[in-house]
Amino acid sequence: MTVSYRCRFCNSQNVHSMIDLGMSPLCENYLSANQLNDMEPFYPLHVYVCQDCFLVQLEQFVPREEIFSEYAYFSSYASSWVQHARDYTEMVIERFGLTAAHFVVELASNDGYLLQHFVKRGIPVLGIEPAANVAQAAIDKGIWTKIMFFDDLSVEELLGDGSKPDLLIGNNVLAQVPDLNSFVRGMKLYLKDGGVITMEFPHLLNLMEKNQFDTIYHEHFSYFSLIAVDKIFAGHGLQIFDVEEIPTHGGSLRIFACHAEDETKSRTLRLRQLWQREIDAGLNTLAAYSYFAEQVKETKRKILAFLIQAKREGKKIIGYGAPGKGNTLLNYCGIRTDFLDFTVDKNPYKHYKFLPGTHIPIYPPEKMNDARPDYVFILPWNFKDEIMGQIAFIRDWNGKFVVPIPELTVYP
Repeated sequence: MTVSYRCRFCNSQNVHSMIDLGMSPLCENYLSANQLNDMEPFYPLHVYVCQDCFLVQLEQFVPREEIFSEYAYFSSYASSWVQHARDYTEMVIERFGLTAAHFVVELASNDGYLLQHFVKRGIPVLGIEPAANVAQAAIDKGIWTKIMFFDDLSVEELLGDGSKPDLLIGNNVLAQVPDLNSFVRGMKLYLKDGGVITMEFPHLLNLMEKNQFDTIYHEHFSYFSLIAVDKIFAGHGLQIFDVEEIPTHGGSLRIFACHAEDETKSRTLRLRQLWQREIDAGLNTLAAYSYFAEQVKETKRKILAFLIQAKREGKKIIGYGAPGKGNTLLNYCGIRTDFLDFTVDKNPYKHYKFLPGTHIPIYPPEKMNDARPDYVFILPWNFKDEIMGQIAFIRDWNGKFVVPIPELTVYP
């Protein structure tokens, strides 16, 4: 079905419906108790694919300032993510010979979870973070951070400091950019000659093959294959020369890019191989995208069938985590406190608030000990091994873990 919507990148009208997840609130709009009776805005969560550039995308309904000026996600509360950042730092310093004479900038630097590792190695850094509350956490750690959105207009202000980055980092930010062209054009203008860009984002191929529909939410405007992101970068004078497949967020890509004029870097074999895998999977044809919607509907049926049966048997079920992806899953499936009594989260920013849409209360993890649930429903399934290790004590009362994605699985 062709729709009256233009592609975010190439402005084509040749855009088709991929999957409709119904109406949903913004996934990071956690509510306080005195907001529960207020009107809560819901927006269409409808995914489209462009037949000309194969960018998968959502329509934008809310200004970026409304979503990202204050944010509930603090990267440092996920210990495995901090370790991932540490490993990345060691790799990139060694690969590109970074020293105290170089300059590293991270876009959407959050609470300094990554840049702190460069600082420890004596490498000058700058974080660019639009959410004032999480940026302040980085500033408190002594990490130079500018509270601002990055785009081609902001580059002029950044260049006023007199430095261009040798390494420009963007982890899980590209998907959250409504104006892709302005953002990528800004990176082209800001990057030093001979410099390198690295960016990480969930891989569309994994989203589709591993049924990760809950990673779709309003804060993520775009969903990238290598095919699509390569076209976007090339359209703004940047060349992707290497790619790594990494396990974060259920399977992501880390791309390496440089100025198109930089002849010192050539495209690697693994980049060409991944490109071919995407072609073989049909990501350059509309047919590959048409199967995804029915797969998601069947997943919803299986999750609800399990929860209904468990509640009929008198079982107590609580959630673990309050991630954005969990709110997509819960709202799409219609799961409220009739199925999950509450959820727990390590992030104190979320304690005693309520999940958007479903109004499930969020408590500190210690609440599990009092509740002694039969099942713990793990919402951030990408951290399931870490979480099951941390709360293995639920087995003391024969509690079990439930992981909903890619297939609902119960772990004894």
